[in-house]
Amino acid sequence: MTTPDETRAKPPEPVREELARDLAAHRYPLSAGVRWTLRIVPVVLLAAAAWVLWREFHHLSFAAVSAAVAGWGAAAIAWSLVLAVASFLLMGAIEWVGLRWTGARLPWGPILWGSFLANAIAHAIGANLLISGAIRARVYDRYGVGLTQVAGATLFSGVSFAVGLSALSGAGLLLASTAELAATAIPPAVGHGLGAALVAGSVGYVLLCALRRAPLTAFGRSLTLPSFGDALAQLVLGLVDNAIAAAILWILLPQAGPSYVTFVGAYAVACMAGLASSVPGGAGVFESAMAALLPGVEPAALAAAFLGYRLSYYILPLILAGAGLGLETFQQRKT
Repeated sequence: MTTPDETRAKPPEPVREELARDLAAHRYPLSAGVRWTLRIVPVVLLAAAAWVLWREFHHLSFAAVSAAVAGWGAAAIAWSLVLAVASFLLMGAIEWVGLRWTGARLPWGPILWGSFLANAIAHAIGANLLISGAIRARVYDRYGVGLTQVAGATLFSGVSFAVGLSALSGAGLLLASTAELAATAIPPAVGHGLGAALVAGSVGYVLLCALRRAPLTAFGRSLTLPSFGDALAQLVLGLVDNAIAAAILWILLPQAGPSYVTFVGAYAVACMAGLASSVPGGAGVFESAMAALLPGVEPAALAAAFLGYRLSYYILPLILAGAGLGLETFQQRKT
């Protein structure tokens, strides 16, 4: 897969001209079978979304939910919703950079809509790259975006998340004092060493993109790395997005809970555990890892914070995305 970074202000550089020719050679129109598959995808996704909602709510009583919400306070609820909106807007910004990296030029509206659908549904259902890629292919097809470009934008978003999470968690572990790490289940020496490795990995990725312009080749495939500017955007936007996502959960904890710096390190480790588990949304795995890494937080308060985090960052976006996808599918079938 090769992807260009075009500019309109000046003639493209020779390398970019070559990449543009390569990309043009990989733009295949969608076959009838692929188009038919993309029409089936929304039905499957909506059924999966319904299952996720049942899984999250069937065991909860109205009284338990009401008691947990009352313990958060109106300000914390409002902030969690505002932060969730900010996170999805940042994902849209990452999507914009990723699509431009592939050579696609779309208006902001379709990009924000496609990014929201892809991330809201894929985050909750799981199989992020596969699900989000299928949704992007369906949304962007009408704008002439090819499958290679969809795959590139999906990969770009995934790397942005990974690099940002790595940088955030590494910084949190490095900045946390020995006393703060001792309050968690992370040994201070391990925490600081892991933090340094994670930060080094994130910075190393950006430096690799800055210094290597020749494509990477493996298993008969080639991949042209993003430019230094695009890689830096991945790092900064991914870091801020993950920091906001962590703040959604942290702000719902009691004021006597861990500091944000201490919390971020545990949050990132729990996120990695959830991703490695392949469980949709990391449900259960993420929560159990957080509970093990933050033994000093009162269990009931932590459970209430989990509930608010899932509601504002997973369930509510899933409901909105599922409704929007269903309405869009209905309107297309009418026409």
